[in-house]
Amino acid sequence: MAHVISTGSGVVLDLIRSGQATTRTDLISQLGWSRITLARRLDELLNAAIIVSAGQSDSRGGRPPEEFVVNKDAGLLLAMDIGGSHSRLAITDLVSTILLEDEADIGLGHGPDDIFDWSCQVFDHMLAQLGKSRADVRGIGVGVPGPVDSASGRIASPQINAQWADVVVKDYFPDDYRAVFAVDRDVNILAVGEHRLGWPEYDDAIVLKVGMGIGCGLVLNGRVYHGGRGGAGDLAHSPSGGDDECLCGRVGCLDTVASGRAIARELLASGAAVRTSADIVALSNSGHEGVAALLKAAGEHIADSLVDPVALLNPSAVVVGGNIAHAGDVFLAPIRERLLQNATAFSRRDLVVIPAKLGHQAGVIGASLIVQDALFEADRISRLTRENGASLAHYGDK
Repeated sequence: MAHVISTGSGVVLDLIRSGQATTRTDLISQLGWSRITLARRLDELLNAAIIVSAGQSDSRGGRPPEEFVVNKDAGLLLAMDIGGSHSRLAITDLVSTILLEDEADIGLGHGPDDIFDWSCQVFDHMLAQLGKSRADVRGIGVGVPGPVDSASGRIASPQINAQWADVVVKDYFPDDYRAVFAVDRDVNILAVGEHRLGWPEYDDAIVLKVGMGIGCGLVLNGRVYHGGRGGAGDLAHSPSGGDDECLCGRVGCLDTVASGRAIARELLASGAAVRTSADIVALSNSGHEGVAALLKAAGEHIADSLVDPVALLNPSAVVVGGNIAHAGDVFLAPIRERLLQNATAFSRRDLVVIPAKLGHQAGVIGASLIVQDALFEADRISRLTRENGASLAHYGDK
């Protein structure tokens, strides 16, 4: 764990961002500092335009206390959620409120060159719509289709698609982005968004992203768990029977029987025209014969693969997101019923199987949140605000 400057301005900012303490009185109560020390740290944050005074908060009498909030308009964050067949972009303010977004049927198979060329063009267009430029961007958050080495920011190897192995995302963005970069697995950014804004009451959860592939993120004690090399939660390649070879080279992985790819393969064989996970959902919603049965079978396979992780981790919730989850209860109900039927009596007690709340925006919201965390990391803010004249415009890492 990185060293934290215990009396730095970053510690104050953490409390303000979380909402735990937003007034001088509450901050002193939380931190145990003197009023002089707190005043200095607040001045550093105010002078750097990181926080602003939000006026007076409610009070029971006397002079209402001044309240501080993050200066959401001090720059922009770019967010990118790359999926198996579909990707989404968004521009947010500094508290991760979406200002503009775009999407396209471009994904893992197109490779990093095509995806990042497209994203840079679209980001430039959206920035122009907002009357802004690359100089206004403070951070870029990206969810990628594979594990990420947290130490180097490099997409870990091996990858199912060799084009993505050892990619460093920030190398694909122009040098005039003076921005902080944060990169994580696409399912992990989904988990961040759903835990913080969708289902914050569940500090221990398994989060699924089911699209053309299957992703699994783990929220343990309120934090996304990455594992030793960033690959925790690899449910897609758990043994699930069947004779089909997986993209990983093994036979009978869950991905071969329960992913959007597996469903699309069956639909194509029956003559249906499908290419993306959104196509599968559209067929389901139109009442296409056979899709419901395929979604039910996929849900039951996923439930069977979750029995052991649920027993091992004892989560309070299984949150199901991704494009295939938009098919609704025809997909979610089989997961819920089969899992609650087959899980151990203790692990299924009070366990809920619930849909992701943030819908199509969950990934880009999560991507914005992880880069917001990186931009406002406590030690970093403490160091930078001590530099005379430091402001968010100088905080880029590139």
